Amino acid sequence: MTFTKREEWKKTILIAYPSKFAVSEALSLAESAGYNVIRTVSQKNITRSKFGIGKGKAEEVKEIVSNLEIDTIIFDEMLKPSQQYNLARLCKVEIIDREKLILEIFLERATTNESKIQVKLAQLKYDIVRVKEKTRLAKLGEQPGFYGLGKYDADIHLLDIKRRTTLLKKKLKSEERKRALHRVQRLNNKLPLIALAGYTSAGKTTLFNLLSEEKKDTSKSVFTTLTTYTRSFLIKDRKVLISDTIGFISRLPPYMIEAFKSTLSELNYADIILLVIDVSEDSLVIRKKLKSSLEILSRLELPLDKCILVLNKIDRVKSNEIKDKLNDLVITRGMSQVVSISAELGYNIPRLMEIIENRINDPQIY
Repeated sequence: MTFTKREEWKKTILIAYPSKFAVSEALSLAESAGYNVIRTVSQKNITRSKFGIGKGKAEEVKEIVSNLEIDTIIFDEMLKPSQQYNLARLCKVEIIDREKLILEIFLERATTNESKIQVKLAQLKYDIVRVKEKTRLAKLGEQPGFYGLGKYDADIHLLDIKRRTTLLKKKLKSEERKRALHRVQRLNNKLPLIALAGYTSAGKTTLFNLLSEEKKDTSKSVFTTLTTYTRSFLIKDRKVLISDTIGFISRLPPYMIEAFKSTLSELNYADIILLVIDVSEDSLVIRKKLKSSLEILSRLELPLDKCILVLNKIDRVKSNEIKDKLNDLVITRGMSQVVSISAELGYNIPRLMEIIENRINDPQIY
């Protein structure tokens, strides 16, 4: 997504948990979607019944909206439709919850047929819950026709969503068949597959470009990659395939993982998974991001012994810090190996290649 002037972005309040990690990630998501966050409001519990936040905090947000002429409120949590509606009605602006914010980024960044279908399916899953809420509000005599909820035409909308979902699922099956054919060809050629996985913005695509000699776009923004790209490279004259996959993020709704399952399925068929972590970040942030990544791998039923933990961006860390950070990552037990690299500078890449070579030459794999 490209923007010319930050001043042209929507003026936004961010409501988030009072943690440096949560606020930093939410700000990154908001910026990636083109929102200008000019005030952050935090509260320990942002899943309360009526507004998501407490009544007093909601009144505070309403006053800020009025005083600063805010266009939008970003709520860094997955809100129930009723909470979204109540807060929108109180503050008289659109409420963008965490799900919708991620979907906006997905919709902007999807470039291939497969990723566009996956994002549209996730969008429909999000929409159908809110259409059902329109029906409930209408029966209560409410008027849900403002601030993002749309006019009351729930029955027609529901039928349309179901029809489009069925059509998109058929198209996705067709894309999956194409992927399966490529997979069969790879298996017939006995080509080892290495898949890159990890938190968004960890440097997976930079590493992919380095190994495959590609020039895929890289960015500090989240979700630069929304589809799987597979290319080949040589390890001592042996042809090997490498796949770059969508980045992970914390609190990603299960249905979004489900929508991208065909893309993430490459991880299931990989011989080696390089789990890339940005080691230049604070230890607490690294632990949280690694935990989120491992939770998603667990949902995909991927064994840890397939994973090699790749600590990237080592050029931005003092040498004595690396050991301390690694000692903090007790969660890595069960992984086969750990290697520190700089994908940007090419540091320690020969050691990574050596580890990969030893693994693909292991008779238990081939």
